[in-house]
Amino acid sequence: MNIEHQARLDLGQDYIAILPGCAQPVSLAIAKFRTRWGPYSAFSRRYPILRLIQELIDPAIAEYMDSLPNSYKNHVAGIGSGVGFSEIIRLIGLEAMVRMQRQLLRQFIKTSDEQTQRDQCFAATIESLIELTWDCACKRPKKSTATKGVNLNVQRKHSFCEFCGNLTEYSKFMLTVEQRQTNEVELIDHKKLELSHNYCKEHRPKLANDEWNPSYKQAKRSLAQFNIELSRLTHQSAHRAKPHAMSGDKLIDDYSFLFMLNLTLQPADVADLRNLARKMVDSKLSDNKKKMLVLQHYGYTQSQIGKKLLSRKQQPMTPQAVSKALAAVRKDFLLPANRPGKSQQKF
Repeated sequence: MNIEHQARLDLGQDYIAILPGCAQPVSLAIAKFRTRWGPYSAFSRRYPILRLIQELIDPAIAEYMDSLPNSYKNHVAGIGSGVGFSEIIRLIGLEAMVRMQRQLLRQFIKTSDEQTQRDQCFAATIESLIELTWDCACKRPKKSTATKGVNLNVQRKHSFCEFCGNLTEYSKFMLTVEQRQTNEVELIDHKKLELSHNYCKEHRPKLANDEWNPSYKQAKRSLAQFNIELSRLTHQSAHRAKPHAMSGDKLIDDYSFLFMLNLTLQPADVADLRNLARKMVDSKLSDNKKKMLVLQHYGYTQSQIGKKLLSRKQQPMTPQAVSKALAAVRKDFLLPANRPGKSQQKF
């Protein structure tokens, strides 16, 4: 059985993902960290999470960075200036650290990433550190209360909406409580409501008037396709140098590869990937349309595309049907124009 899969089963809610390819010193440190961090949190005085990060993660990062050229240090928060990873978190906070490190990773991908084995290891290591930091930001004490006057179960899970990349209603409200951005009126109102820990406000099952939410029903119907799109985007973001969506169809994999070329998303950008997958599904970007876009990118005419693709009746599509389908694709999902004079690829 895969080691990470077994760790996920053994640790349950205490599991922290270690991405494939993560540098050994850091992966070993995270593996040790997740077996010890049970009582720790950012809100605990007795078990402060920063102390555990400083004890286990800082030395591992320092050891790994010492094995790399100095240019890599500019892409890890604080390392370039000689400040420890935990110290930067202490100064700016866990969530700000996640945002900063994601931006530094995007900068690395844009300017320095040559998809060498060392670069891929570096990206996987940084993604694993982002995962750890985000999980630490979401971690709650074993025993705690939200705030005086707020009767909420703080042990409920803090995560993304099942249908998109937004925080659930409960997670979003708890964030405002912790940041002390609520007033007495809001607290009284929320005490009367049952905040969902599965869905965001947009996708909660029922509206305030107790009627079913159309957005929930639509997202529920398309959940399977959403998970498919999310899986493809995640796989492709982890291997940017070649088509790797693992869809089982070369044209669809080519679409994911070409579409993601101009993006800097990585597997650690969970919210962005989930929102992108939701946008694809809601925009009705079907696999057939993706194939048309790829063939068009490679220089095929609408007539040629129609002959290669079949309609719902399993008949070759007419040029008019192809034209109509391509016209319905949102501008956001169009592929960049192919270079003039480039020969057609054969499929």
